[in-house]
Formats: sequence, structure tokens, C-alpha cells
Amino acid sequence: MKSNLIKSAIALLLCSLFLSSCVTIRQGEVGVKRKFGKFSDRGYTEGLRTYNPLFSRIIIVSTQTENLEVGLNIPSKEGLNIFSEVSILYNINPKDAPELLRNIGTDYEENVILPVFRSAVADVSANYFAKDMHTGERDNIEIAIKEKMMNYLDDKGIEIEAVLLKSIQLPQSLAMAIEEKLEAEQQAERMEFVITQTEREAEQKRIEAAGIRDAQIIISEGLDQRVLQFKSLEAFEKLANSTNAKVIISDGDMPIILNDK
Repeated sequence: MKSNLIKSAIALLLCSLFLSSCVTIRQGEVGVKRKFGKFSDRGYTEGLRTYNPLFSRIIIVSTQTENLEVGLNIPSKEGLNIFSEVSILYNINPKDAPELLRNIGTDYEENVILPVFRSAVADVSANYFAKDMHTGERDNIEIAIKEKMMNYLDDKGIEIEAVLLKSIQLPQSLAMAIEEKLEAEQQAERMEFVITQTEREAEQKRIEAAGIRDAQIIISEGLDQRVLQFKSLEAFEKLANSTNAKVIISDGDMPIILNDK
């Protein structure tokens, strides 16, 4: 009986040791073994990996796209502080994971990404006015911050995919001034459209009037006395061939028809 209990205890101990020395690495992750405090040069891909828990362990690093959200005040060119929520999308290069853990550690977000981001934001935003962060210039600001960060992080195995400025909150006085300016610009554009449309209609009428005038000039120039006499003879001939009774009065040039009714 005692022998069976000993065997069961040994089996349970061995099972516990085996389970504690295994780790599952999923897709989108890389595992880096640290043995006696030293990281290996090669990372492990997905699958079940074993290690000796007495003197080693496997640290798992995500290689998927991560979203690091930050809220901070962004300085503008005119010295205003614009609060914004920012999303930093980044990923870790799997082959660089051992070097990243060796040189920076697991807290790379706090130790590297955030400080680099705050420095890049300060450098870039100082070249833009506060109103630019609320217009189409926002895309240029985001791209410039991303490129500034990559200049420092590229050789560290961290790739910045995008920097997204969200929920930008301008000072109330500046926001009202921008809205008033945009409204005035829209009104000016509407007035310009109306003026342009009116000018086009006026130009069209001038063209039509000029065409009528030119047509009248051409007709008046072509209707000389001989043409009128020829047309009069044609009218007399048609009247003569008509079977209807008519009274025709003429001065010799143009006929005037009086209906018998």
C-alpha cells in the first residue's frame, strides 16, 4: 500500500515537472529561451517547446500588430497645447526578438517606443499650426511622426506601421475661430459659384444676341430690290394658279391678298 502511494507521488511529481517545463507558442508569437540569464540567438516558432525550468525559461514575444494607445498634449507652432488620443500601431520582427530582449528587455513599450514617440511628436508638431491638426494636414503630421520614429527604431527590430491622431481637442476659442473661418470660406465659395453662374448666363445671352444680330444683318444685306421683285413674281404666280377667289392689290412690287370672305 505504501509502495503504491510512493509511486503515485513520484508519477505526480514527474507530471508536474513535465508540465512546468513545457510552453505552447502560438501563431503570431516567437519564443526566446533564456538559459542561465543569457538569451539564445534563435527564436522558436509556433508549437510545443520544452525547457529545463531549473535553469532556463522561454519568454514569448508577440509578433502581431499591436495597438499602443497614448493620450498627450501636442505642442503647436504658435505655442498651444493640443490634447489628442494617439494610436501607435507596431510589430516586432521575429528574427530580431532575441536581440530586442537582450538589449532592451520585455518592457520595450515603456522603455523605447513611448519615449521615442513623445520626442518625435514634439519635433514634428512644432512645425505645424494648431489648425493644421484639424484639417487635411493631419495625414502629413502622422506620416512625419512615423518616419521620425522609424529613424531610431528600425535597427531595433520594432516596425512602426502607423501613427494615428484621434480625438483632437483644440482650445475652445481656436475651435470657434476655425469653424467661423470655414463657414466664411464656404459662403465665399457659394457666392463665387453664383457669380460665375450669372456671368456664364450673361455671356450666353450676349452670344445669342450677337447671333441674332448677325443673322439679321446677313438677311438685310441679301434682300436687295431685285430679290424682293423676284419673290413678288413667285407670289403672283402661285396666286394665279390657285383656284380660290381672291382680290389682289399690288403696287407692282409686293402683293396684298384680301380674302373674299
